[in-house]
Amino acid sequence: MEWTREEIEAIVADYLHMLTLELSGQAYSKADHRRRLLPLLNNRSEASIEFKHGNISAVLAKLGIPGIRGYLARANYQKLLAEVVEERFRKLSPVDAAASAAVQLPATAPSHVDFSKVLAVAPKVSRRAQETEEYFASEGVKRDYLAQESRNASLGLAGEQFVLEFEHWRLIRSGAPRLADKVEHVSVNKGDGLGYDILSFDESGRERFIEVKTTTFNKETPFFVSRGELGFSKAFSDQFHLYRLFEFRASPKLFELPGALNDHCILDPVTYQASFS
Repeated sequence: MEWTREEIEAIVADYLHMLTLELSGQAYSKADHRRRLLPLLNNRSEASIEFKHGNISAVLAKLGIPGIRGYLARANYQKLLAEVVEERFRKLSPVDAAASAAVQLPATAPSHVDFSKVLAVAPKVSRRAQETEEYFASEGVKRDYLAQESRNASLGLAGEQFVLEFEHWRLIRSGAPRLADKVEHVSVNKGDGLGYDILSFDESGRERFIEVKTTTFNKETPFFVSRGELGFSKAFSDQFHLYRLFEFRASPKLFELPGALNDHCILDPVTYQASFS
């Protein structure tokens, strides 16, 4: 049974409230929010609510808005759901202010990290071809917070410094301390535009070219690549590695995409935004 406008209004309002709290660094309980939401819905289960949260995350992603950690984007949502989300973003709102502030905050690489707990499994691409969308956002609604975050130089540098330390740790742990001492921050020492940020090595001594992309949001958050980075990843596919850092402010983790970027991601042909769904 499709959700009514009243139900959708209620769950979207609650989702955006949680998102505002998360972006502002304030604690909240997802379980408490679900329980308070249930009486406002037509005999929906908690599993149904969780699925709808994923639909909302998918709508927000198309508007360039970060979703709540843990609510993975789920496509094939009602047109009405997208309309309600868009209506709420036609006006300035607390979540708008919180997201704008969050993507522009300065960042620094954390200290005393247990690198043995940092690695995560990369998301899987859920589709390969472009699909016809059932709903298109109106002009002026898309916020492009992710594009703003990608221009946060402080965050980008902090992520690269984090990877420098991670690579040093990884090579020492692998029994190659001499190689660890040769890891180089090439984007700083030689400048941007080379197609990668960090020069590292495999345990055998083979060069590893690492491009770092950092977000404070969840694992599935899309990221942007340049034409040069894409071309370099293809030309040096056997040595290229993209390290995606996520949840950087809360608890930094990373996953690795080795080889040509277009083998792992869906790349928008205009913006070169890489996504997994």
